[in-house]
Amino acid sequence: MSGGPLNQTRETTISVRVTAEERQEMELAAKELGFRTLSDYLRFLHNNQNRKVTNVTEKAVPKESTVQVFYKTKLGTMYLGDSLDYMFNVAKEESVDLIMTSPPFGLVRKKQYGNVDADKYCDWFRPFAEGFKRVLKEEGSLVIDIGGSWIPGSPTRSLYHFELLLMLCKEYGFHLCQEHYWWNPAKLPTPAEWVNIRRVRVKDAVNCVWWLSKTPYPKANNRKILSPYSDSMLDLLKNGYQAKERPSGHVISDKFSKNNGGSVPPNLLAIANTESTGNYQDYCRKNGLEIHPARFPAQLPEYFIRFLTNPGDFVLDPFGGSCVTGMVAEQLNRRWAAVELNAGYLQGAIARFETSTSNESSTEKNQSNKKAKPKQVKYEIWAPCSLPVDENKERVIEDGGRNRQPIAEVGR
Repeated sequence: MSGGPLNQTRETTISVRVTAEERQEMELAAKELGFRTLSDYLRFLHNNQNRKVTNVTEKAVPKESTVQVFYKTKLGTMYLGDSLDYMFNVAKEESVDLIMTSPPFGLVRKKQYGNVDADKYCDWFRPFAEGFKRVLKEEGSLVIDIGGSWIPGSPTRSLYHFELLLMLCKEYGFHLCQEHYWWNPAKLPTPAEWVNIRRVRVKDAVNCVWWLSKTPYPKANNRKILSPYSDSMLDLLKNGYQAKERPSGHVISDKFSKNNGGSVPPNLLAIANTESTGNYQDYCRKNGLEIHPARFPAQLPEYFIRFLTNPGDFVLDPFGGSCVTGMVAEQLNRRWAAVELNAGYLQGAIARFETSTSNESSTEKNQSNKKAKPKQVKYEIWAPCSLPVDENKERVIEDGGRNRQPIAEVGR
Protein backbone atom coordinates (compact mmCIF):
# COMPACT_ATOMS: atom_id res chain seq x y z
CA MET A 1 0.00 0.00 0.00
CA SER A 2 1.23 3.51 -0.77
CA GLY A 3 0.18 7.03 0.12
CA GLY A 4 1.67 8.43 -3.11
CA PRO A 5 4.49 7.84 -5.59
CA LEU A 6 7.42 6.80 -3.43
CA ASN A 7 9.97 7.69 -6.07
CA GLN A 8 8.79 11.31 -6.26
CA THR A 9 11.41 13.77 -5.00
CA ARG A 10 10.51 15.28 -1.63
CA GLU A 11 12.09 18.70 -1.22
CA THR A 12 10.47 19.86 2.04
CA THR A 13 11.21 18.55 5.51
CA ILE A 14 9.05 19.29 8.55
CA SER A 15 9.47 18.45 12.23
CA VAL A 16 6.56 17.09 14.24
CA ARG A 17 6.79 16.88 18.04
CA VAL A 18 5.22 13.72 19.48
CA THR A 19 5.71 11.70 22.65
CA ALA A 20 7.60 8.42 22.58
CA GLU A 21 4.32 6.58 23.14
CA GLU A 22 2.62 8.44 20.26
CA ARG A 23 5.52 7.63 17.92
CA GLN A 24 5.36 3.96 18.86
CA GLU A 25 1.61 3.88 18.19
CA MET A 26 2.03 5.62 14.82
CA GLU A 27 4.83 3.31 13.73
CA LEU A 28 2.72 0.28 14.67
CA ALA A 29 -0.27 1.64 12.73
CA ALA A 30 1.93 2.39 9.70
CA LYS A 31 3.40 -1.12 9.77
CA GLU A 32 -0.03 -2.75 10.02
CA LEU A 33 -1.18 -0.80 6.94
CA GLY A 34 1.95 -1.71 4.97
CA PHE A 35 3.74 1.64 4.95
CA ARG A 36 7.53 1.62 4.98
CA THR A 37 7.94 5.00 6.69
CA LEU A 38 6.03 7.35 8.94
CA SER A 39 6.19 9.96 6.16
CA ASP A 40 4.24 7.71 3.81
CA TYR A 41 1.71 6.98 6.55
CA LEU A 42 1.15 10.69 7.38
CA ARG A 43 0.88 11.53 3.67
CA PHE A 44 -1.77 8.84 3.31
CA LEU A 45 -3.78 10.26 6.24
CA HIS A 46 -3.63 13.74 4.72
CA ASN A 47 -4.77 12.59 1.27
CA ASN A 48 -7.49 10.42 2.75
CA GLN A 49 -8.88 13.36 4.76
CA ASN A 50 -9.05 15.46 1.57
CA ARG A 51 -10.96 12.66 -0.16
CA LYS A 52 -13.40 12.49 2.77
CA VAL A 53 -14.20 16.20 2.44
CA THR A 54 -14.70 15.83 -1.32
CA ASN A 55 -16.94 12.78 -0.84
CA VAL A 56 -19.10 14.63 1.71
CA THR A 57 -19.62 17.48 -0.75
CA GLU A 58 -20.36 15.16 -3.69
CA LYS A 59 -23.01 13.33 -1.67
CA ALA A 60 -24.67 16.58 -0.57
CA VAL A 61 -24.84 18.28 -3.98
CA PRO A 62 -27.39 17.06 -6.55
CA LYS A 63 -25.96 16.26 -10.00
CA GLU A 64 -28.75 18.16 -11.76
CA SER A 65 -29.98 21.51 -10.47
CA THR A 66 -33.53 21.81 -9.19
CA VAL A 67 -33.18 25.40 -7.95
CA GLN A 68 -36.01 27.61 -9.19
CA VAL A 69 -36.28 31.36 -9.60
CA PHE A 70 -39.00 32.40 -7.15
CA TYR A 71 -39.02 36.18 -7.46
CA LYS A 72 -36.95 38.83 -9.21
CA THR A 73 -36.33 42.50 -8.55
CA LYS A 74 -34.36 45.11 -10.44
CA LEU A 75 -31.11 43.97 -8.79
CA GLY A 76 -31.69 40.57 -7.25
CA THR A 77 -33.30 37.16 -7.26
CA MET A 78 -34.90 34.90 -4.69
CA TYR A 79 -34.26 31.24 -5.39
CA LEU A 80 -36.32 28.36 -4.05
CA GLY A 81 -34.13 25.35 -3.40
CA ASP A 82 -30.94 24.07 -1.80
CA SER A 83 -28.14 26.61 -1.52
CA LEU A 84 -25.57 23.84 -2.15
CA ASP A 85 -27.31 23.20 -5.46
CA TYR A 86 -27.12 26.94 -6.21
CA MET A 87 -23.44 27.32 -5.28
CA PHE A 88 -22.24 24.29 -7.25
CA ASN A 89 -24.66 24.19 -10.18
CA VAL A 90 -25.91 27.73 -10.74
CA ALA A 91 -23.43 30.30 -9.44
CA LYS A 92 -20.17 30.89 -11.26
CA GLU A 93 -16.84 30.38 -9.52
CA GLU A 94 -15.50 33.49 -7.77
CA SER A 95 -18.59 35.54 -8.62
CA VAL A 96 -19.61 36.75 -5.14
CA ASP A 97 -18.22 39.82 -3.35
CA LEU A 98 -19.89 39.16 0.00
CA ILE A 99 -21.63 36.18 1.57
CA MET A 100 -23.77 37.65 4.35
CA THR A 101 -25.76 35.03 6.16
CA SER A 102 -27.12 33.57 9.37
CA PRO A 103 -27.32 29.77 9.11
CA PRO A 104 -29.56 27.68 11.36
CA PHE A 105 -27.89 27.65 14.76
CA GLY A 106 -26.75 24.48 16.48
CA LEU A 107 -29.39 24.56 19.20
CA VAL A 108 -30.43 22.11 21.86
CA ARG A 109 -34.14 22.37 21.03
CA LYS A 110 -35.37 21.90 17.48
CA LYS A 111 -36.79 24.98 15.80
CA GLN A 112 -39.32 25.05 12.98
CA TYR A 113 -36.79 26.52 10.54
CA GLY A 114 -34.66 23.36 10.71
CA ASN A 115 -31.62 23.76 12.94
CA VAL A 116 -28.93 21.09 13.36
CA ASP A 117 -27.76 19.45 16.60
CA ALA A 118 -24.76 21.29 18.00
CA ASP A 119 -22.59 18.16 18.21
CA LYS A 120 -23.12 17.41 14.50
CA TYR A 121 -22.89 20.99 13.30
CA CYS A 122 -19.40 21.04 11.76
CA ASP A 123 -20.00 17.90 9.72
CA TRP A 124 -23.28 19.36 8.45
CA PHE A 125 -21.53 22.63 7.55
CA ARG A 126 -18.61 21.16 5.54
CA PRO A 127 -20.32 21.12 2.13
CA PHE A 128 -21.38 24.75 2.61
CA ALA A 129 -17.78 25.70 3.41
CA GLU A 130 -16.72 24.12 0.10
CA GLY A 131 -19.45 26.05 -1.68
CA PHE A 132 -18.43 29.32 -0.07
CA LYS A 133 -14.83 28.83 -1.21
CA ARG A 134 -16.00 28.09 -4.73
CA VAL A 135 -18.22 31.14 -5.29
CA LEU A 136 -16.40 33.78 -3.22
CA LYS A 137 -14.03 36.16 -4.99
CA GLU A 138 -10.43 36.24 -3.81
CA GLU A 139 -10.91 39.73 -2.33
CA GLY A 140 -14.43 38.98 -1.06
CA SER A 141 -15.70 38.35 2.47
CA LEU A 142 -17.75 35.73 4.28
CA VAL A 143 -19.80 37.00 7.25
CA ILE A 144 -21.59 34.47 9.47
CA ASP A 145 -23.96 35.53 12.25
CA ILE A 146 -24.21 32.64 14.69
CA GLY A 147 -25.65 32.30 18.17
CA GLY A 148 -24.37 30.17 20.99
CA SER A 149 -25.98 27.15 22.63
CA TRP A 150 -26.29 25.66 26.09
CA ILE A 151 -25.48 22.05 26.90
CA PRO A 152 -28.74 20.23 27.73
CA GLY A 153 -29.49 20.21 31.45
CA SER A 154 -26.32 22.09 32.31
CA PRO A 155 -25.44 25.77 32.91
CA THR A 156 -22.45 25.43 30.58
CA ARG A 157 -22.00 26.41 26.97
CA SER A 158 -21.51 24.41 23.81
CA LEU A 159 -18.35 25.20 21.85
CA TYR A 160 -19.90 24.38 18.47
CA HIS A 161 -19.67 27.92 17.03
CA PHE A 162 -16.00 28.16 18.01
CA GLU A 163 -15.37 24.71 16.56
CA LEU A 164 -16.98 25.94 13.34
CA LEU A 165 -14.66 28.94 13.24
CA LEU A 166 -11.60 26.75 13.79
CA MET A 167 -12.73 24.32 11.11
CA LEU A 168 -13.26 27.08 8.55
CA CYS A 169 -9.79 28.50 9.22
CA LYS A 170 -7.75 25.35 9.77
CA GLU A 171 -9.39 22.99 7.29
CA TYR A 172 -10.67 25.32 4.58
CA GLY A 173 -8.04 28.04 4.68
CA PHE A 174 -10.26 30.99 5.56
CA HIS A 175 -8.72 33.90 7.47
CA LEU A 176 -10.44 35.43 10.49
CA CYS A 177 -10.35 39.13 9.61
CA GLN A 178 -12.10 40.17 12.80
CA GLU A 179 -14.67 38.76 15.14
CA HIS A 180 -17.71 40.94 15.81
CA TYR A 181 -20.32 40.63 18.53
CA TRP A 182 -23.92 41.62 17.98
CA TRP A 183 -25.44 42.77 21.26
CA ASN A 184 -29.23 42.76 21.26
CA PRO A 185 -30.29 45.16 24.07
CA ALA A 186 -33.87 43.89 23.81
CA LYS A 187 -32.99 40.23 24.40
CA LEU A 188 -35.04 38.56 27.12
CA PRO A 189 -33.26 37.05 30.14
CA THR A 190 -32.49 33.56 28.89
CA PRO A 191 -32.00 30.77 29.69
CA ALA A 192 -34.64 31.40 32.35
CA GLU A 193 -33.73 28.33 34.39
CA TRP A 194 -30.18 29.50 35.05
CA VAL A 195 -30.74 33.28 34.91
CA ASN A 196 -34.07 33.93 36.64
CA ILE A 197 -34.68 30.84 38.73
CA ARG A 198 -31.33 29.51 39.94
CA ARG A 199 -29.55 32.89 39.55
CA VAL A 200 -26.17 31.49 38.58
CA ARG A 201 -25.78 32.97 35.06
CA VAL A 202 -26.45 36.30 33.35
CA LYS A 203 -28.67 36.72 30.30
CA ASP A 204 -27.27 35.59 26.96
CA ALA A 205 -27.63 38.67 24.73
CA VAL A 206 -24.72 38.43 22.29
CA ASN A 207 -24.31 36.63 18.95
CA CYS A 208 -20.91 35.98 17.45
CA VAL A 209 -20.41 37.35 13.94
CA TRP A 210 -17.39 35.85 12.17
CA TRP A 211 -15.90 38.00 9.40
CA LEU A 212 -13.76 35.69 7.24
CA SER A 213 -11.99 35.88 3.91
CA LYS A 214 -9.88 33.85 1.47
CA THR A 215 -6.99 36.31 1.82
CA PRO A 216 -5.69 38.37 4.75
CA TYR A 217 -6.48 41.47 2.70
CA PRO A 218 -10.14 41.50 1.57
CA LYS A 219 -11.51 44.78 0.29
CA ALA A 220 -12.99 46.97 3.04
CA ASN A 221 -13.29 50.61 4.10
CA ASN A 222 -14.25 51.63 7.64
CA ARG A 223 -14.91 55.22 6.53
CA LYS A 224 -18.20 53.91 5.14
CA ILE A 225 -19.48 52.86 8.59
CA LEU A 226 -18.46 55.75 10.86
CA SER A 227 -20.44 56.49 14.01
CA PRO A 228 -21.35 59.96 15.35
CA TYR A 229 -18.77 61.43 17.70
CA SER A 230 -19.47 61.27 21.42
CA ASP A 231 -20.21 64.47 23.32
CA SER A 232 -16.74 64.39 24.88
CA MET A 233 -15.09 64.01 21.47
CA LEU A 234 -17.15 66.87 20.06
CA ASP A 235 -16.02 69.01 22.97
CA LEU A 236 -12.40 68.04 22.31
CA LEU A 237 -12.72 68.93 18.61
CA LYS A 238 -14.21 72.28 19.56
CA ASN A 239 -11.66 73.23 22.21
CA GLY A 240 -8.59 71.52 20.82
CA TYR A 241 -6.30 68.82 22.22
CA GLN A 242 -2.76 69.13 23.49
CA ALA A 243 -0.52 66.25 22.48
CA LYS A 244 0.79 64.30 25.46
CA GLU A 245 1.82 60.91 26.76
CA ARG A 246 -0.84 58.96 28.59
CA PRO A 247 -0.15 56.99 31.82
CA SER A 248 -0.19 53.80 29.74
CA GLY A 249 2.81 55.09 27.78
CA HIS A 250 0.88 55.74 24.57
CA VAL A 251 1.66 59.06 22.92
CA ILE A 252 -1.48 60.80 21.65
CA SER A 253 -0.53 63.30 18.95
CA ASP A 254 -2.37 66.45 18.00
CA LYS A 255 -3.79 64.53 15.00
CA PHE A 256 -6.21 63.02 17.49
CA SER A 257 -8.14 66.30 17.44
CA LYS A 258 -8.69 66.16 13.66
CA ASN A 259 -12.31 65.91 12.60
CA ASN A 260 -12.60 62.83 10.37
CA GLY A 261 -16.37 63.00 10.04
CA GLY A 262 -17.10 60.41 12.71
CA SER A 263 -15.56 57.76 14.93
CA VAL A 264 -14.51 54.29 13.86
CA PRO A 265 -17.04 51.90 15.41
CA PRO A 266 -16.00 49.05 17.70
CA ASN A 267 -16.58 45.40 16.89
CA LEU A 268 -19.50 45.36 19.35
CA LEU A 269 -22.64 46.05 17.31
CA ALA A 270 -25.51 47.32 19.45
CA ILE A 271 -28.71 46.62 17.49
CA ALA A 272 -32.04 45.93 19.18
CA ASN A 273 -34.04 43.22 17.44
CA THR A 274 -37.52 44.40 18.36
CA GLU A 275 -39.51 44.31 15.11
CA SER A 276 -42.84 42.62 15.87
CA THR A 277 -45.04 44.68 13.55
CA GLY A 278 -44.53 46.14 10.10
CA ASN A 279 -45.37 45.50 6.48
CA TYR A 280 -43.63 42.12 6.40
CA GLN A 281 -45.51 40.77 9.43
CA ASP A 282 -48.80 42.36 8.30
CA TYR A 283 -48.46 40.79 4.87
CA CYS A 284 -47.75 37.36 6.37
CA ARG A 285 -50.69 37.53 8.77
CA LYS A 286 -53.06 38.77 6.07
CA ASN A 287 -52.09 35.95 3.72
CA GLY A 288 -51.86 33.18 6.30
CA LEU A 289 -48.09 32.83 5.89
CA GLU A 290 -45.67 31.73 8.59
CA ILE A 291 -43.53 34.58 9.94
CA HIS A 292 -39.87 33.59 10.01
CA PRO A 293 -38.97 33.19 13.70
CA ALA A 294 -35.27 34.07 13.46
CA ARG A 295 -34.92 37.29 11.47
CA PHE A 296 -31.94 39.53 12.08
CA PRO A 297 -32.46 43.33 11.97
CA ALA A 298 -31.68 45.20 8.75
CA GLN A 299 -28.88 47.19 10.40
CA LEU A 300 -26.75 44.05 10.76
CA PRO A 301 -26.36 43.24 7.04
CA GLU A 302 -26.32 46.98 6.27
CA TYR A 303 -23.16 47.39 8.36
CA PHE A 304 -21.25 44.66 6.52
CA ILE A 305 -22.62 45.43 3.05
CA ARG A 306 -21.54 49.05 3.35
CA PHE A 307 -18.22 48.12 5.00
CA LEU A 308 -17.16 45.39 2.57
CA THR A 309 -18.77 46.13 -0.81
CA ASN A 310 -19.40 48.87 -3.33
CA PRO A 311 -22.60 49.68 -5.24
CA GLY A 312 -22.97 47.17 -8.04
CA ASP A 313 -21.17 44.36 -6.16
CA PHE A 314 -22.84 40.97 -5.67
CA VAL A 315 -24.14 39.82 -2.26
CA LEU A 316 -25.28 36.25 -1.54
CA ASP A 317 -27.35 34.94 1.37
CA PRO A 318 -27.38 31.12 1.13
CA PHE A 319 -29.78 30.83 4.08
CA GLY A 320 -32.18 33.46 2.78
CA GLY A 321 -35.05 33.15 5.28
CA SER A 322 -37.33 36.17 4.87
CA CYS A 323 -34.75 37.93 2.68
CA VAL A 324 -33.61 40.74 4.97
CA THR A 325 -30.14 40.64 3.37
CA GLY A 326 -31.64 40.88 -0.11
CA MET A 327 -33.84 43.80 0.90
CA VAL A 328 -30.89 45.77 2.29
CA ALA A 329 -28.71 44.92 -0.72
CA GLU A 330 -31.44 46.21 -3.05
CA GLN A 331 -31.75 49.45 -1.08
CA LEU A 332 -27.98 49.96 -1.18
CA ASN A 333 -27.78 49.34 -4.95
CA ARG A 334 -26.02 45.96 -4.75
CA ARG A 335 -26.85 42.96 -6.90
CA TRP A 336 -27.95 40.01 -4.79
CA ALA A 337 -29.28 36.47 -4.52
CA ALA A 338 -31.03 34.73 -1.63
CA VAL A 339 -31.59 30.98 -1.55
CA GLU A 340 -34.20 29.40 0.70
CA LEU A 341 -35.77 25.93 1.01
CA ASN A 342 -39.09 27.13 2.47
CA ALA A 343 -41.43 28.58 -0.17
CA GLY A 344 -43.63 30.12 2.54
CA TYR A 345 -40.76 32.22 3.85
CA LEU A 346 -40.01 33.50 0.33
CA GLN A 347 -43.67 34.24 -0.31
CA GLY A 348 -43.74 36.41 2.80
CA ALA A 349 -40.44 38.06 1.80
CA ILE A 350 -42.09 39.51 -1.31
CA ALA A 351 -43.67 42.09 1.01
CA ARG A 352 -40.22 43.57 1.56
CA PHE A 353 -40.10 44.61 -2.10
CA GLU A 354 -43.71 45.25 -3.12
CA THR A 355 -44.72 47.43 -0.16
CA SER A 356 -42.94 50.30 1.55
CA THR A 357 -41.28 48.76 4.58
CA SER A 358 -40.61 50.16 8.00
CA ASN A 359 -37.52 47.96 8.22
CA GLU A 360 -35.44 50.04 5.84
CA SER A 361 -31.72 50.43 6.26
CA SER A 362 -30.67 53.74 7.76
CA THR A 363 -28.91 54.67 4.51
CA GLU A 364 -32.08 54.25 2.43
CA LYS A 365 -34.06 56.44 4.78
CA ASN A 366 -31.49 59.21 4.50
CA GLN A 367 -30.97 59.05 0.74
CA SER A 368 -34.42 60.53 0.10
CA ASN A 369 -33.34 63.68 1.90
CA LYS A 370 -29.68 64.61 1.67
CA LYS A 371 -30.12 67.15 4.46
CA ALA A 372 -31.55 64.54 6.83
CA LYS A 373 -29.57 63.97 9.99
CA PRO A 374 -27.93 60.57 10.46
CA LYS A 375 -30.00 57.98 12.26
CA GLN A 376 -28.77 58.17 15.84
CA VAL A 377 -29.92 55.48 18.22
CA LYS A 378 -28.14 55.04 21.54
CA TYR A 379 -28.35 52.02 23.80
CA GLU A 380 -27.29 52.38 27.40
CA ILE A 381 -25.34 49.70 29.18
CA TRP A 382 -24.39 50.20 32.80
CA ALA A 383 -20.89 49.68 34.09
CA PRO A 384 -20.52 46.43 36.08
CA CYS A 385 -21.66 46.61 39.71
CA SER A 386 -23.48 49.92 39.29
CA LEU A 387 -26.09 49.02 41.91
CA PRO A 388 -25.16 48.72 45.59
CA VAL A 389 -25.60 45.32 47.20
CA ASP A 390 -25.64 44.09 50.79
CA GLU A 391 -23.21 41.19 50.67
CA ASN A 392 -24.21 40.10 54.14
CA LYS A 393 -27.61 39.20 52.71
CA GLU A 394 -26.65 38.24 49.17
CA ARG A 395 -24.28 35.29 49.36
CA VAL A 396 -22.93 33.28 46.44
CA ILE A 397 -24.91 30.12 45.74
CA GLU A 398 -22.61 27.47 47.13
CA ASP A 399 -23.85 24.56 45.02
CA GLY A 400 -23.54 26.60 41.79
CA GLY A 401 -27.22 26.14 40.97
CA ARG A 402 -27.12 22.35 41.13
CA ASN A 403 -30.38 22.46 43.10
CA ARG A 404 -33.25 24.90 42.77
CA GLN A 405 -33.77 27.46 45.53
CA PRO A 406 -36.93 27.26 47.63
CA ILE A 407 -39.91 28.88 45.89
CA ALA A 408 -39.87 31.82 48.33
CA GLU A 409 -36.33 32.68 47.25
CA VAL A 410 -36.93 32.52 43.49
CA GLY A 411 -37.28 35.87 41.74
CA ARG A 412 -35.99 38.04 44.59
